Amino acid sequence: MQVEVDVPKCVASGQCVMLAPDVFDQRDEDGMVVLLDANPDESQRGVVEESATVCPAAAIRVSDK
Repeated sequence: MQVEVDVPKCVASGQCVMLAPDVFDQRDEDGMVVLLDANPDESQRGVVEESATVCPAAAIRVSDK
């Protein structure tokens, strides 16, 4: 699985961090998304895909390698 984020689209809602804290974080200064793991383990697929679905800015994309 490959995860990509479009940081300029991010609205710093933090939904992704709450759902998948091993994959996403937020910058301290502005709350924008930080991608911690662009190739997370398959066991993370459910929460990563949910993060992409609930992202209010549609700033997360998940694809297969």
